[in-house]
Amino acid sequence: MDTQRLIALIVFSASGFFLWEAWQKHNHPPVSAAATITAPTAASKNGSTTGANASAVPVPTPTGGAPAASGGVPTLPALSGTPITSTGKRISVVTDTLNVALDTQGADIRSVILLKHTAHSDKTKQFMLMQEKASAYFVTQSGLLGDGLPNHTANWVLAGDKSDVNNNATFELGSNDKLEVTFINNDVPNVTANKTYTFKRNSYVVDVRYDIKNNSAAAINPSAYFQFVRDANPPEGESSGGNPFTGIATFTGPAVYTEAKKFQKVAFSDIDKNKTDYPKESGDGWVAMVQHYFVSAWLPATNIKRETFTKRVTDKLYSAGLIVPVGSIATGAAAALNMPLYLGPQEQEKLKTLAPGLDLVVDYGWLHILAYPMFVVLSWIHNIIGNWGWTIIIFTILIKLVFFPLNQKAGKSMAHMKQMAPKIEAMKARYGDDKLKMNQAMMEMYKTEKINPLGGCLPILIQMPFFIALYWVLLSAVELRNAPWIGWITDLSTPDPFYVLPVIMGASMFIQTKLQPAPPDPVQAKVMTIMPLVFSVMFFFFPSGLVLYWTMQNILTIGQQWYINKTIGAPMVAKPAKR
Repeated sequence: MDTQRLIALIVFSASGFFLWEAWQKHNHPPVSAAATITAPTAASKNGSTTGANASAVPVPTPTGGAPAASGGVPTLPALSGTPITSTGKRISVVTDTLNVALDTQGADIRSVILLKHTAHSDKTKQFMLMQEKASAYFVTQSGLLGDGLPNHTANWVLAGDKSDVNNNATFELGSNDKLEVTFINNDVPNVTANKTYTFKRNSYVVDVRYDIKNNSAAAINPSAYFQFVRDANPPEGESSGGNPFTGIATFTGPAVYTEAKKFQKVAFSDIDKNKTDYPKESGDGWVAMVQHYFVSAWLPATNIKRETFTKRVTDKLYSAGLIVPVGSIATGAAAALNMPLYLGPQEQEKLKTLAPGLDLVVDYGWLHILAYPMFVVLSWIHNIIGNWGWTIIIFTILIKLVFFPLNQKAGKSMAHMKQMAPKIEAMKARYGDDKLKMNQAMMEMYKTEKINPLGGCLPILIQMPFFIALYWVLLSAVELRNAPWIGWITDLSTPDPFYVLPVIMGASMFIQTKLQPAPPDPVQAKVMTIMPLVFSVMFFFFPSGLVLYWTMQNILTIGQQWYINKTIGAPMVAKPAKR
Protein backbone atom coordinates (compact mmCIF):
# COMPACT_ATOMS: atom_id res chain seq x y z
CA MET A 1 0.00 0.00 0.00
CA ASP A 2 1.23 3.51 -0.81
CA THR A 3 1.08 4.95 2.69
CA GLN A 4 2.14 8.41 1.58
CA ARG A 5 -0.66 8.75 -0.93
CA LEU A 6 -3.21 7.28 1.47
CA ILE A 7 -2.37 9.77 4.20
CA ALA A 8 -2.40 12.65 1.72
CA LEU A 9 -5.82 11.49 0.54
CA ILE A 10 -7.12 11.32 4.10
CA VAL A 11 -5.76 14.77 4.95
CA PHE A 12 -7.21 16.44 1.87
CA SER A 13 -10.51 14.65 2.28
CA ALA A 14 -10.73 15.61 5.96
CA SER A 15 -9.88 19.25 5.27
CA GLY A 16 -12.41 19.38 2.45
CA PHE A 17 -15.06 17.73 4.62
CA PHE A 18 -14.53 20.12 7.54
CA LEU A 19 -14.59 23.15 5.25
CA TRP A 20 -17.70 21.87 3.52
CA GLU A 21 -19.39 21.30 6.87
CA ALA A 22 -18.38 24.76 8.07
CA TRP A 23 -19.71 26.40 4.93
CA GLN A 24 -22.96 24.40 5.09
CA LYS A 25 -23.37 25.21 8.78
CA HIS A 26 -22.75 28.88 8.03
CA ASN A 27 -25.43 28.95 5.34
CA HIS A 28 -27.80 26.60 7.17
CA PRO A 29 -27.50 27.35 10.90
CA PRO A 30 -29.81 25.46 13.23
CA VAL A 31 -32.84 27.50 14.27
CA SER A 32 -33.90 27.64 17.88
CA ALA A 33 -37.32 26.28 18.62
CA ALA A 34 -38.14 29.68 20.03
CA ALA A 35 -37.59 31.21 16.61
CA THR A 36 -40.34 29.21 14.97
CA ILE A 37 -42.98 31.58 16.33
CA THR A 38 -42.79 34.88 14.51
CA ALA A 39 -43.42 38.31 15.95
CA PRO A 40 -46.50 40.11 14.62
CA THR A 41 -46.00 43.22 12.58
CA ALA A 42 -47.89 46.34 11.62
CA ALA A 43 -47.14 48.98 9.04
CA SER A 44 -46.19 52.37 10.41
CA LYS A 45 -47.26 55.68 8.94
CA ASN A 46 -43.98 56.26 7.16
CA GLY A 47 -44.11 52.95 5.32
CA SER A 48 -41.57 51.14 7.48
CA THR A 49 -42.45 47.89 9.17
CA THR A 50 -42.93 47.85 12.91
CA GLY A 51 -43.05 44.76 15.05
CA ALA A 52 -44.33 43.84 18.44
CA ASN A 53 -44.62 46.77 20.76
CA ALA A 54 -41.73 47.02 23.14
CA SER A 55 -44.25 46.81 25.96
CA ALA A 56 -44.59 43.13 25.16
CA VAL A 57 -41.01 42.61 26.30
CA PRO A 58 -40.57 42.69 30.09
CA VAL A 59 -37.71 44.72 31.54
CA PRO A 60 -35.63 43.52 34.49
CA THR A 61 -36.75 45.90 37.23
CA PRO A 62 -35.20 45.68 40.67
CA THR A 63 -37.35 46.37 43.66
CA GLY A 64 -37.30 50.01 44.64
CA GLY A 65 -35.44 51.01 41.48
CA ALA A 66 -32.01 49.85 42.66
CA PRO A 67 -29.83 47.23 41.02
CA ALA A 68 -30.47 43.69 42.09
CA ALA A 69 -28.35 42.12 44.75
CA SER A 70 -25.81 39.57 43.72
CA GLY A 71 -27.44 36.41 42.53
CA GLY A 72 -29.23 37.11 39.28
CA VAL A 73 -31.58 39.20 37.21
CA PRO A 74 -34.22 41.10 39.21
CA THR A 75 -37.89 40.13 39.33
CA LEU A 76 -39.81 40.98 36.19
CA PRO A 77 -42.81 43.29 36.32
CA ALA A 78 -46.24 41.97 35.40
CA LEU A 79 -46.47 43.35 31.87
CA SER A 80 -48.90 42.12 29.24
CA GLY A 81 -47.50 39.50 26.91
CA THR A 82 -49.83 40.58 24.10
CA PRO A 83 -47.98 42.67 21.51
CA ILE A 84 -49.65 45.91 20.47
CA THR A 85 -48.81 48.39 17.75
CA SER A 86 -46.75 51.40 18.72
CA THR A 87 -48.72 54.64 18.70
CA GLY A 88 -45.57 56.74 18.97
CA LYS A 89 -44.11 59.12 16.46
CA ARG A 90 -41.21 57.96 14.29
CA ILE A 91 -38.08 60.10 14.21
CA SER A 92 -35.58 59.50 11.39
CA VAL A 93 -31.92 60.39 11.92
CA VAL A 94 -29.58 60.28 8.92
CA THR A 95 -25.80 60.61 9.15
CA ASP A 96 -23.04 59.68 6.73
CA THR A 97 -22.97 56.13 8.15
CA LEU A 98 -26.37 55.45 9.73
CA ASN A 99 -30.07 55.80 9.04
CA VAL A 100 -31.78 55.30 12.41
CA ALA A 101 -35.48 55.21 13.25
CA LEU A 102 -36.41 56.33 16.78
CA ASP A 103 -39.87 56.05 18.33
CA THR A 104 -41.38 58.39 20.92
CA GLN A 105 -42.84 55.33 22.65
CA GLY A 106 -39.84 54.34 24.73
CA ALA A 107 -37.61 56.80 22.84
CA ASP A 108 -35.84 53.70 21.54
CA ILE A 109 -34.11 52.66 18.33
CA ARG A 110 -36.48 50.59 16.19
CA SER A 111 -34.40 50.21 13.02
CA VAL A 112 -30.84 50.78 11.85
CA ILE A 113 -29.63 50.92 8.25
CA LEU A 114 -25.88 50.90 7.56
CA LEU A 115 -25.45 53.30 4.65
CA LYS A 116 -21.95 52.11 3.67
CA HIS A 117 -22.86 48.42 3.50
CA THR A 118 -25.15 46.85 0.93
CA ALA A 119 -27.79 44.23 1.60
CA HIS A 120 -26.85 40.61 1.04
CA SER A 121 -29.48 39.75 -1.56
CA ASP A 122 -30.01 43.14 -3.23
CA LYS A 123 -26.85 45.19 -3.79
CA THR A 124 -28.94 48.26 -4.68
CA LYS A 125 -30.11 48.54 -1.06
CA GLN A 126 -28.26 49.24 2.17
CA PHE A 127 -27.88 46.63 4.88
CA MET A 128 -30.53 46.67 7.61
CA LEU A 129 -28.92 45.83 10.94
CA MET A 130 -32.03 46.33 13.08
CA GLN A 131 -35.67 46.10 12.10
CA GLU A 132 -39.11 45.00 13.26
CA LYS A 133 -40.15 42.17 10.98
CA ALA A 134 -41.74 38.82 11.57
CA SER A 135 -38.64 37.10 10.23
CA ALA A 136 -36.08 39.45 11.78
CA TYR A 137 -37.00 41.26 14.99
CA PHE A 138 -34.09 43.18 16.48
CA VAL A 139 -34.33 46.48 18.43
CA THR A 140 -32.65 48.36 21.27
CA GLN A 141 -34.43 49.34 24.46
CA SER A 142 -33.44 51.41 27.45
CA GLY A 143 -35.15 53.07 30.39
CA LEU A 144 -34.96 54.13 34.01
CA LEU A 145 -35.69 51.88 36.96
CA GLY A 146 -37.47 53.41 39.94
CA ASP A 147 -40.97 54.22 41.11
CA GLY A 148 -42.80 55.75 38.19
CA LEU A 149 -39.66 56.62 36.21
CA PRO A 150 -39.99 56.16 32.43
CA ASN A 151 -38.93 52.88 30.90
CA HIS A 152 -39.21 51.61 27.31
CA THR A 153 -43.01 51.49 27.58
CA ALA A 154 -43.35 55.19 28.43
CA ASN A 155 -44.34 57.93 26.02
CA TRP A 156 -41.65 60.54 25.46
CA VAL A 157 -41.90 63.94 23.80
CA LEU A 158 -39.40 65.11 21.22
CA ALA A 159 -37.80 68.27 22.60
CA GLY A 160 -39.04 71.41 20.83
CA ASP A 161 -41.55 69.46 18.74
CA LYS A 162 -45.18 70.65 18.77
CA SER A 163 -46.33 68.73 15.69
CA ASP A 164 -48.96 66.00 15.53
CA VAL A 165 -47.67 62.53 16.42
CA ASN A 166 -48.82 61.24 13.05
CA ASN A 167 -46.24 63.41 11.32
CA ASN A 168 -42.72 62.04 11.13
CA ALA A 169 -39.67 64.19 11.82
CA THR A 170 -36.33 63.80 10.07
CA PHE A 171 -32.95 65.00 11.35
CA GLU A 172 -29.91 65.02 9.08
CA LEU A 173 -26.28 65.46 10.04
CA GLY A 174 -25.60 67.51 6.93
CA SER A 175 -22.31 69.39 7.13
CA ASN A 176 -22.19 69.21 10.92
CA ASP A 177 -19.85 66.94 12.84
CA LYS A 178 -22.40 66.15 15.55
CA LEU A 179 -26.17 65.85 15.84
CA GLU A 180 -28.22 65.58 19.03
CA VAL A 181 -31.85 64.42 19.35
CA THR A 182 -33.46 64.83 22.78
CA PHE A 183 -36.63 63.33 24.25
CA ILE A 184 -38.34 64.55 27.46
CA ASN A 185 -40.48 62.73 30.01
CA ASN A 186 -42.31 64.11 33.08
CA ASP A 187 -44.24 61.04 34.20
CA VAL A 188 -43.03 61.50 37.78
CA PRO A 189 -44.14 64.84 39.32
CA ASN A 190 -41.22 67.24 39.85
CA VAL A 191 -38.78 64.80 38.17
CA THR A 192 -37.65 65.54 34.62
CA ALA A 193 -35.88 62.90 32.55
CA ASN A 194 -34.17 63.72 29.27
CA LYS A 195 -32.92 61.04 26.91
CA THR A 196 -30.46 62.33 24.32
CA TYR A 197 -28.98 60.54 21.31
CA THR A 198 -25.72 61.96 19.98
CA PHE A 199 -24.63 61.02 16.46
CA LYS A 200 -21.17 61.83 15.07
CA ARG A 201 -19.70 62.06 11.61
CA ASN A 202 -17.88 58.99 10.28
CA SER A 203 -18.84 57.00 13.37
CA TYR A 204 -20.98 53.99 14.20
CA VAL A 205 -21.05 54.96 17.88
CA VAL A 206 -24.23 56.57 19.19
CA ASP A 207 -24.12 58.06 22.70
CA VAL A 208 -27.29 57.47 24.73
CA ARG A 209 -27.41 59.89 27.66
CA TYR A 210 -29.91 60.27 30.52
CA ASP A 211 -30.15 63.63 32.30
CA ILE A 212 -32.34 63.50 35.41
CA LYS A 213 -33.41 66.57 37.41
CA ASN A 214 -34.97 65.97 40.85
CA ASN A 215 -37.22 68.77 42.11
CA SER A 216 -39.25 66.50 44.37
CA ALA A 217 -39.27 66.64 48.16
CA ALA A 218 -37.15 63.51 48.56
CA ALA A 219 -33.99 62.02 47.13
CA ILE A 220 -34.32 59.41 44.39
CA ASN A 221 -31.98 56.54 43.58
CA PRO A 222 -32.61 55.45 39.98
CA SER A 223 -30.81 52.94 37.81
CA ALA A 224 -30.81 52.65 34.04
CA TYR A 225 -31.02 49.56 31.87
CA PHE A 226 -29.79 49.17 28.30
CA GLN A 227 -30.70 46.06 26.34
CA PHE A 228 -31.01 44.43 22.94
CA VAL A 229 -34.12 42.43 22.10
CA ARG A 230 -34.07 40.06 19.14
CA ASP A 231 -35.35 36.73 17.95
CA ALA A 232 -33.16 33.72 17.22
CA ASN A 233 -33.78 33.75 13.48
CA PRO A 234 -30.60 33.87 11.37
CA PRO A 235 -29.65 37.31 10.03
CA GLU A 236 -29.96 38.36 6.43
CA GLY A 237 -27.96 36.23 4.01
CA GLU A 238 -28.09 33.06 6.09
CA SER A 239 -30.61 30.33 5.38
CA SER A 240 -32.99 29.01 8.01
CA GLY A 241 -32.58 25.43 6.72
CA GLY A 242 -31.28 22.80 9.08
CA ASN A 243 -28.09 20.74 8.93
CA PRO A 244 -28.00 17.14 10.24
CA PHE A 245 -24.23 17.30 10.83
CA THR A 246 -22.31 19.21 13.44
CA GLY A 247 -19.70 21.74 12.46
CA ILE A 248 -18.21 25.16 13.03
CA ALA A 249 -20.48 28.13 12.33
CA THR A 250 -20.33 31.89 12.55
CA PHE A 251 -21.99 32.88 15.80
CA THR A 252 -25.28 34.71 16.17
CA GLY A 253 -26.38 35.77 19.64
CA PRO A 254 -25.30 37.62 22.79
CA ALA A 255 -21.67 38.02 23.82
CA VAL A 256 -20.28 39.26 27.14
CA TYR A 257 -16.81 40.55 27.97
CA THR A 258 -15.30 41.08 31.43
CA GLU A 259 -11.69 41.27 32.55
CA ALA A 260 -12.31 38.30 34.84
CA LYS A 261 -13.50 35.84 32.19
CA LYS A 262 -12.68 37.69 28.97
CA PHE A 263 -14.80 37.09 25.87
CA GLN A 264 -17.76 34.73 26.25
CA LYS A 265 -20.41 33.79 23.72
CA VAL A 266 -23.88 33.13 25.12
CA ALA A 267 -25.85 30.81 22.86
CA PHE A 268 -29.61 31.14 22.71
CA SER A 269 -29.83 27.48 23.68
CA ASP A 270 -27.80 28.17 26.83
CA ILE A 271 -30.19 30.97 27.75
CA ASP A 272 -33.11 28.55 27.31
CA LYS A 273 -31.42 26.10 29.67
CA ASN A 274 -30.23 28.81 32.08
CA LYS A 275 -26.63 27.63 31.57
CA THR A 276 -24.79 30.96 31.52
CA ASP A 277 -21.57 31.41 33.48
CA TYR A 278 -20.51 34.99 32.73
CA PRO A 279 -20.05 37.32 35.74
CA LYS A 280 -23.44 38.82 36.55
CA GLU A 281 -21.91 41.79 38.35
CA SER A 282 -18.64 43.53 37.56
CA GLY A 283 -16.94 46.89 37.29
CA ASP A 284 -15.87 46.50 33.68
CA GLY A 285 -16.82 44.92 30.37
CA TRP A 286 -19.58 45.18 27.83
CA VAL A 287 -22.48 43.24 26.34
CA ALA A 288 -23.18 42.77 22.63
CA MET A 289 -25.44 41.09 20.12
CA VAL A 290 -23.25 39.47 17.48
CA GLN A 291 -24.03 38.29 13.98
CA HIS A 292 -22.01 37.54 10.86
CA TYR A 293 -19.97 40.63 9.86
CA PHE A 294 -21.80 43.01 12.24
CA VAL A 295 -22.14 43.74 15.95
CA SER A 296 -24.26 45.87 18.26
CA ALA A 297 -22.72 46.59 21.66
CA TRP A 298 -23.38 48.59 24.82
CA LEU A 299 -20.01 49.97 25.96
CA PRO A 300 -20.15 51.45 29.49
CA ALA A 301 -17.14 53.28 30.86
CA THR A 302 -14.77 51.35 33.09
CA ASN A 303 -14.95 51.50 36.89
CA ILE A 304 -18.75 51.77 36.80
CA LYS A 305 -20.73 49.02 38.49
CA ARG A 306 -22.97 47.16 36.11
CA GLU A 307 -25.12 44.05 36.15
CA THR A 308 -25.19 41.94 33.01
CA PHE A 309 -28.20 39.86 32.06
CA THR A 310 -29.40 37.61 29.27
CA LYS A 311 -32.93 36.26 29.22
CA ARG A 312 -35.54 34.56 27.12
CA VAL A 313 -38.35 37.06 27.56
CA THR A 314 -41.05 35.43 25.43
CA ASP A 315 -41.43 32.26 23.40
CA LYS A 316 -39.75 34.02 20.48
CA LEU A 317 -37.56 36.85 21.82
CA TYR A 318 -34.34 37.12 23.79
CA SER A 319 -32.79 40.06 25.61
CA ALA A 320 -29.22 40.89 26.58
CA GLY A 321 -28.15 44.00 28.38
CA LEU A 322 -26.84 45.91 31.36
CA ILE A 323 -28.23 47.59 34.48
CA VAL A 324 -26.19 50.58 35.66
CA PRO A 325 -26.89 52.66 38.81
CA VAL A 326 -27.30 56.39 38.25
CA GLY A 327 -26.73 57.04 41.95
CA SER A 328 -28.61 59.01 44.58
CA ILE A 329 -30.00 62.35 43.39
CA ALA A 330 -30.81 64.76 46.20
CA THR A 331 -33.66 67.28 46.15
CA GLY A 332 -32.87 70.05 43.67
CA ALA A 333 -29.92 68.14 42.22
CA ALA A 334 -29.32 66.57 38.82
CA ALA A 335 -27.38 63.58 37.50
CA ALA A 336 -26.35 62.24 34.12
CA LEU A 337 -25.42 58.84 32.75
CA ASN A 338 -23.92 58.24 29.32
CA MET A 339 -23.87 54.89 27.53
CA PRO A 340 -22.05 54.51 24.18
CA LEU A 341 -23.79 52.22 21.72
CA TYR A 342 -21.94 50.70 18.76
CA LEU A 343 -24.03 49.75 15.72
CA GLY A 344 -21.91 48.68 12.80
CA PRO A 345 -19.50 46.36 11.03
CA GLN A 346 -16.89 44.20 12.70
CA GLU A 347 -13.94 46.30 11.57
CA GLN A 348 -11.32 44.85 13.86
CA GLU A 349 -8.84 47.70 14.12
CA LYS A 350 -11.62 50.18 14.93
CA LEU A 351 -13.27 47.85 17.43
CA LYS A 352 -9.99 47.50 19.35
CA THR A 353 -9.98 51.25 20.01
CA LEU A 354 -13.53 51.32 21.38
CA ALA A 355 -13.36 48.78 24.20
CA PRO A 356 -11.03 46.00 25.41
CA GLY A 357 -11.78 42.71 23.69
CA LEU A 358 -14.44 44.13 21.36
CA ASP A 359 -12.47 42.92 18.32
CA LEU A 360 -12.97 39.34 19.56
CA VAL A 361 -16.53 39.41 18.22
CA VAL A 362 -14.98 38.57 14.84
CA ASP A 363 -15.56 34.82 14.70
CA TYR A 364 -12.33 33.09 13.66
CA GLY A 365 -13.32 29.81 15.25
CA TRP A 366 -10.81 27.75 17.21
CA LEU A 367 -7.86 28.91 15.08
CA HIS A 368 -8.05 32.56 16.14
CA ILE A 369 -4.38 32.47 17.21
CA LEU A 370 -3.42 31.84 13.56
CA ALA A 371 -6.25 33.68 11.83
CA TYR A 372 -5.74 37.11 13.37
CA PRO A 373 -2.02 37.44 12.43
CA MET A 374 -2.94 36.32 8.91
CA PHE A 375 -5.59 39.05 8.76
CA VAL A 376 -3.04 41.63 9.94
CA VAL A 377 -0.67 40.64 7.13
CA LEU A 378 -3.50 40.66 4.59
CA SER A 379 -4.57 44.13 5.75
CA TRP A 380 -1.00 45.39 5.46
CA ILE A 381 -0.74 44.12 1.90
CA HIS A 382 -4.16 45.54 1.04
CA ASN A 383 -3.15 48.99 2.29
CA ILE A 384 -0.43 48.92 -0.37
CA ILE A 385 -2.25 47.13 -3.20
CA GLY A 386 -5.79 48.42 -2.69
CA ASN A 387 -7.48 45.28 -4.07
CA TRP A 388 -8.34 42.24 -1.96
CA GLY A 389 -8.09 39.79 -4.86
CA TRP A 390 -4.49 40.72 -5.68
CA THR A 391 -3.85 40.88 -1.93
CA ILE A 392 -4.84 37.20 -1.63
CA ILE A 393 -2.57 36.27 -4.55
CA ILE A 394 0.44 38.07 -3.05
CA PHE A 395 -0.35 36.58 0.35
CA THR A 396 -0.43 33.10 -1.22
CA ILE A 397 3.01 33.69 -2.71
CA LEU A 398 4.32 34.76 0.72
CA ILE A 399 2.83 31.67 2.35
CA LYS A 400 4.47 29.54 -0.34
CA LEU A 401 7.83 31.16 0.36
CA VAL A 402 7.47 30.59 4.10
CA PHE A 403 6.79 26.90 3.59
CA PHE A 404 9.23 26.54 0.69
CA PRO A 405 11.77 24.36 2.59
CA LEU A 406 9.04 21.93 3.66
CA ASN A 407 7.44 21.88 0.24
CA GLN A 408 10.84 21.42 -1.41
CA LYS A 409 11.54 18.41 0.75
CA ALA A 410 8.08 16.98 0.07
CA GLY A 411 8.48 17.63 -3.66
CA LYS A 412 11.77 15.77 -3.77
CA SER A 413 10.23 12.89 -1.89
CA MET A 414 7.42 12.70 -4.44
CA ALA A 415 9.89 12.97 -7.33
CA HIS A 416 11.88 10.06 -5.92
CA MET A 417 8.68 8.10 -5.55
CA LYS A 418 7.86 8.83 -9.18
CA GLN A 419 11.29 7.49 -10.15
CA MET A 420 10.46 4.27 -8.36
CA ALA A 421 7.32 3.71 -10.44
CA PRO A 422 8.94 1.19 -12.83
CA LYS A 423 10.32 -0.81 -9.90
CA ILE A 424 6.91 -0.80 -8.21
CA GLU A 425 5.28 -2.05 -11.43
CA ALA A 426 7.85 -4.82 -11.58
CA MET A 427 7.06 -5.80 -7.99
CA LYS A 428 3.35 -5.89 -8.77
CA ALA A 429 4.06 -8.24 -11.69
CA ARG A 430 6.26 -10.44 -9.49
CA TYR A 431 4.06 -10.72 -6.37
CA GLY A 432 0.61 -10.45 -7.95
CA ASP A 433 -2.08 -10.41 -5.27
CA ASP A 434 0.26 -11.23 -2.40
CA LYS A 435 -0.04 -7.84 -0.67
CA LEU A 436 2.05 -8.86 2.33
CA LYS A 437 5.10 -9.68 0.23
CA MET A 438 4.43 -6.64 -1.93
CA ASN A 439 4.50 -4.33 1.09
CA GLN A 440 7.62 -6.01 2.46
CA ALA A 441 9.39 -5.53 -0.85
CA MET A 442 8.35 -1.88 -1.01
CA MET A 443 9.62 -1.25 2.51
CA GLU A 444 12.94 -2.84 1.58
CA MET A 445 13.09 -0.66 -1.54
CA TYR A 446 12.38 2.49 0.53
CA LYS A 447 15.22 1.50 2.87
CA THR A 448 17.65 0.78 0.05
CA GLU A 449 16.82 3.94 -1.91
CA LYS A 450 16.67 6.03 1.31
CA ILE A 451 13.14 7.24 0.61
CA ASN A 452 10.77 8.32 3.35
CA PRO A 453 7.27 7.23 2.23
CA LEU A 454 5.75 9.82 4.57
CA GLY A 455 8.03 12.63 3.43
CA GLY A 456 5.32 14.32 1.37
CA CYS A 457 2.69 14.22 4.12
CA LEU A 458 4.32 16.35 6.82
CA PRO A 459 4.06 19.64 4.88
CA ILE A 460 0.39 18.92 4.20
CA LEU A 461 -0.29 18.27 7.89
CA ILE A 462 1.55 21.42 8.94
CA GLN A 463 -0.12 23.66 6.38
CA MET A 464 -3.68 22.43 6.89
CA PRO A 465 -4.32 24.55 10.06
CA PHE A 466 -3.09 27.63 8.18
CA PHE A 467 -5.43 26.87 5.31
CA ILE A 468 -8.42 26.44 7.62
CA ALA A 469 -7.46 29.64 9.50
CA LEU A 470 -7.37 31.51 6.20
CA TYR A 471 -10.81 30.08 5.40
CA TRP A 472 -12.14 31.72 8.57
CA VAL A 473 -10.43 35.00 7.76
CA LEU A 474 -12.03 35.10 4.32
CA LEU A 475 -15.38 34.05 5.77
CA SER A 476 -15.45 36.35 8.81
CA ALA A 477 -13.62 39.55 7.87
CA VAL A 478 -16.19 42.20 6.95
CA GLU A 479 -13.43 44.00 5.05
CA LEU A 480 -13.79 41.35 2.31
CA ARG A 481 -17.58 41.63 2.17
CA ASN A 482 -18.54 43.00 -1.26
CA ALA A 483 -14.82 43.36 -2.10
CA PRO A 484 -14.32 42.98 -5.88
CA TRP A 485 -11.34 41.47 -7.70
CA ILE A 486 -11.59 41.48 -11.49
CA GLY A 487 -14.39 41.17 -14.03
CA TRP A 488 -17.15 38.87 -12.81
CA ILE A 489 -15.73 38.51 -9.28
CA THR A 490 -17.52 41.39 -7.54
CA ASP A 491 -17.58 39.92 -4.02
CA LEU A 492 -14.76 37.75 -2.72
CA SER A 493 -16.82 36.67 0.30
CA THR A 494 -19.42 34.90 -1.89
CA PRO A 495 -19.15 32.02 -4.40
CA ASP A 496 -18.09 32.63 -7.98
CA PRO A 497 -21.39 33.31 -9.79
CA PHE A 498 -20.17 31.64 -13.00
CA TYR A 499 -18.05 28.88 -11.37
CA VAL A 500 -15.00 29.87 -13.38
CA LEU A 501 -12.56 29.82 -10.45
CA PRO A 502 -13.71 26.39 -9.16
CA VAL A 503 -13.24 24.91 -12.65
CA ILE A 504 -9.73 26.40 -12.90
CA MET A 505 -9.00 25.12 -9.42
CA GLY A 506 -10.14 21.62 -10.39
CA ALA A 507 -7.98 21.70 -13.54
CA SER A 508 -4.93 22.83 -11.57
CA MET A 509 -5.54 20.09 -9.02
CA PHE A 510 -5.74 17.52 -11.83
CA ILE A 511 -2.42 18.68 -13.31
CA GLN A 512 -0.88 18.59 -9.84
CA THR A 513 -1.87 14.92 -9.37
CA LYS A 514 -0.29 14.03 -12.72
CA LEU A 515 3.06 15.40 -11.53
CA GLN A 516 2.96 13.13 -8.49
CA PRO A 517 3.57 9.38 -8.32
CA ALA A 518 0.51 7.30 -9.14
CA PRO A 519 -0.72 5.10 -6.29
CA PRO A 520 0.03 1.40 -6.86
CA ASP A 521 -3.43 0.45 -5.64
CA PRO A 522 -6.02 0.75 -8.49
CA VAL A 523 -8.77 1.93 -6.12
CA GLN A 524 -6.56 4.71 -4.75
CA ALA A 525 -5.60 5.67 -8.29
CA LYS A 526 -9.24 6.03 -9.29
CA VAL A 527 -10.03 8.04 -6.17
CA MET A 528 -7.11 10.40 -6.79
CA THR A 529 -8.26 10.85 -10.40
CA ILE A 530 -11.79 11.81 -9.39
CA MET A 531 -10.77 14.00 -6.43
CA PRO A 532 -10.17 17.16 -8.55
CA LEU A 533 -13.71 16.88 -9.92
CA VAL A 534 -15.19 16.37 -6.45
CA PHE A 535 -13.30 19.32 -4.99
CA SER A 536 -14.18 21.49 -7.96
CA VAL A 537 -17.92 20.86 -7.50
CA MET A 538 -17.62 21.29 -3.73
CA PHE A 539 -15.86 24.63 -4.20
CA PHE A 540 -18.79 25.95 -6.22
CA PHE A 541 -20.25 26.93 -2.83
CA PHE A 542 -17.09 28.33 -1.20
CA PRO A 543 -16.15 32.04 -1.03
CA SER A 544 -14.39 32.99 -4.26
CA GLY A 545 -11.55 34.47 -2.20
CA LEU A 546 -10.81 31.04 -0.73
CA VAL A 547 -11.04 29.38 -4.16
CA LEU A 548 -8.64 32.01 -5.49
CA TYR A 549 -6.18 31.17 -2.71
CA TRP A 550 -6.38 27.41 -3.33
CA THR A 551 -6.07 27.87 -7.10
CA MET A 552 -3.02 30.08 -6.73
CA GLN A 553 -1.52 27.58 -4.27
CA ASN A 554 -2.03 24.77 -6.80
CA ILE A 555 -0.43 26.76 -9.63
CA LEU A 556 2.63 27.55 -7.52
CA THR A 557 2.88 23.90 -6.44
CA ILE A 558 2.68 22.77 -10.07
CA GLY A 559 5.59 25.05 -11.00
CA GLN A 560 7.63 23.91 -8.04
CA GLN A 561 6.97 20.19 -8.61
CA TRP A 562 7.69 20.46 -12.34
CA TYR A 563 11.04 22.07 -11.58
CA ILE A 564 11.91 19.42 -8.99
CA ASN A 565 10.98 16.57 -11.33
CA LYS A 566 13.08 18.10 -14.12
CA THR A 567 16.02 18.70 -11.78
CA ILE A 568 16.12 15.20 -10.36
CA GLY A 569 15.88 13.64 -13.81
CA ALA A 570 13.87 11.13 -15.78
CA PRO A 571 12.42 8.12 -13.98
CA MET A 572 14.63 5.11 -13.72
CA VAL A 573 14.07 2.26 -16.16
CA ALA A 574 12.97 -0.89 -14.44
CA LYS A 575 15.15 -3.89 -14.84
CA PRO A 576 13.54 -7.17 -15.92
CA ALA A 577 12.40 -9.15 -12.94
CA LYS A 578 14.43 -12.25 -12.17
CA ARG A 579 12.64 -15.53 -11.93
